[in-house]
Amino acid sequence: MPLPQDLYLAIDIGTGSARAALVDFNGRIRAIAAHEYDQIVPQYGWSEQRPLDWWSGVVLAIRALLAKETDAGSRIAAICACGQMHGTVLLDADGNLTRNTVPLWNDKRTAALVSAFEAAHRPADYLAESANPPTPAWPGFKLQWLRDHDRAAYDAATAVVMPKDYVNFRLTGEIAMDRTEAACSFLMNPADGNWSPHMCDLLGLDIKKLVTIRKPTDILGAVSKTAAIETGLPAGIPVLVGGGDFPVALLGSGVSRAGLCSDVTGTSAIITVVSDTPLLDPEISNIGTVEGGWGGFVLLESGGDSMRWARRAFHEKALSYEEIVTKAALAPAGADRLFFLPYLTGERFGQHRNSRAQFFGITAEHDTAHLHRAVMEGVAFAVTRQMRIMEQAAGRKLERVIASGGGAKTPLWLKIKASAYNIPILVPQEAECGVVGCAAIAATATGRFTRTEDAAAAFVNYAGEVLPDPKWAETYARMQPVFNKLYQHSQALYDDLDKLSSD
Repeated sequence: MPLPQDLYLAIDIGTGSARAALVDFNGRIRAIAAHEYDQIVPQYGWSEQRPLDWWSGVVLAIRALLAKETDAGSRIAAICACGQMHGTVLLDADGNLTRNTVPLWNDKRTAALVSAFEAAHRPADYLAESANPPTPAWPGFKLQWLRDHDRAAYDAATAVVMPKDYVNFRLTGEIAMDRTEAACSFLMNPADGNWSPHMCDLLGLDIKKLVTIRKPTDILGAVSKTAAIETGLPAGIPVLVGGGDFPVALLGSGVSRAGLCSDVTGTSAIITVVSDTPLLDPEISNIGTVEGGWGGFVLLESGGDSMRWARRAFHEKALSYEEIVTKAALAPAGADRLFFLPYLTGERFGQHRNSRAQFFGITAEHDTAHLHRAVMEGVAFAVTRQMRIMEQAAGRKLERVIASGGGAKTPLWLKIKASAYNIPILVPQEAECGVVGCAAIAATATGRFTRTEDAAAAFVNYAGEVLPDPKWAETYARMQPVFNKLYQHSQALYDDLDKLSSD
């Protein structure tokens, strides 16, 4: 008697490791396994990995996973992968790599190409065709660099894919890219969802190298006999097109309809507002969502990193983060009119990438409790400023914020943020949002749900809701305009600071 197919296999190709997880039909993670690999840093600002390391990591993670659950292979209904975005993989007509290493999402070698593009083109030339401002992360600029610095690899390539697409190819022998990845390439037209000849012409790229764009829920193919031998999986299991790790995690945290916002605070803070159409603004980037909409997002480079900096700068790491938060709680909301601008490493987007951090309003009454609270509140003010820009672009107020990442584990910070945003915050019970998102895609693709949003609603549960504190919200509402003025008026000084350092 055949075993029931009651599991999904989720694969996550991260920057630090490949992970595989078994998820049951209720969205619960039954087992998870990982295999680590390294980043390659040939010189400052560069970051690479070998696609062969991704595949070997996936193979090892799957084999370790199958050993944890009885008859797991025969019980898998479908496989869905997500992965780190923007890593630009070149394949030839036979599916062989034309270059052994791939520039990753955090690789900055294209900075000069981005600067040259910005000098030559106004936002009106590209926003409507790409849905995004230029940045070194986008594969469009990585392809320019490969064309100019590794011409043999570029010319030999007939297909450009992302990390999870390469793993899917090794699983099935089929090649495609999904819209969540294509939307963040700087090469996809948001109006029709196809590759943009206009953007390819602006960047001088061969559009014929760009592969078919498909839906994340499409069935790409099935586990091949070769992949079955390598992984230990049965041949024939359906493999879905899948998506980028970030949009899949949005789905797996329940951020799947217009009016919802995601706050993912780790080292940085990524704020994403779901809308039906892209938010075309030079300060906002846009990602395609799994369900077919758009996520306008902004990034604060120093989110959790602001607390890390304060711990080192004020205490030489002698205090734990818990002790720092306890100290911050001693100061009142607003830290007695003390402001912190959290731009420790500048900004990734917009016209002020050379921004700096600063405290403003220090008096003799302030102590380290005030300083620590001001740091936490400064991140909240910076995010609130960006949220209001996105609300205006979207033409609607946000209803809920769903928080994840390390910052979601700090109750005081959640209460500060909810009060600064003046919007309730929800925290998912399951931290592995990417894995849950993959399971939701698989459940939809195999017919258990009509829409991925419905699958996410069934799979995602929340630990609780953090409501704004009315008194804190009133204090922060009065302080926010002052923070905004500080941000705007300080810009004139950043170039002066740069000149000082170059003298």
